[in-house]
Amino acid sequence: MQISDILLPSAVKSVSQVSSKKRLFQDLSELAHAVYGVDAVRTFDALQDRESLGPTGVGNGVALPHARLHGLNKVVALFIRLEKPMDFDAVDKLPVDLVFALLAPQSSGVDHLKALALVSRTLRDADLRAKLRANDDPVALHAVLAAAQDIHVA
Repeated sequence: MQISDILLPSAVKSVSQVSSKKRLFQDLSELAHAVYGVDAVRTFDALQDRESLGPTGVGNGVALPHARLHGLNKVVALFIRLEKPMDFDAVDKLPVDLVFALLAPQSSGVDHLKALALVSRTLRDADLRAKLRANDDPVALHAVLAAAQDIHVA
């Protein structure tokens, strides 16, 4: 599995600011609906439900919200770069500005875990995070993420 397999260029956005996690999850849900055709309300509810189990801010300004949904036939991803970092209750207490969300079919155990591992491993790279933070163009952001697969293939 590679990032370009799960993240379409149209699923990448740069956003100036988000006022709350709830607003971020709404933005992610609307983007998921526009790009992948999934129900925005169900996506929002699934992201909120998962987050209620524990924050998905993994540190270094990165959040990996994820959820399982009925109606998907494969793992898909969304990426939002926030120009203004926001509090996300991350493990290191740092604000988050790089949000890589994963949506998986309800029954996709191994693929969902493989995708989480791939994204987590990829976004641990400080140079990659710096490149993402230096760009606000969605096309460039997707290119940086897609190129990372050459370095981080599982």
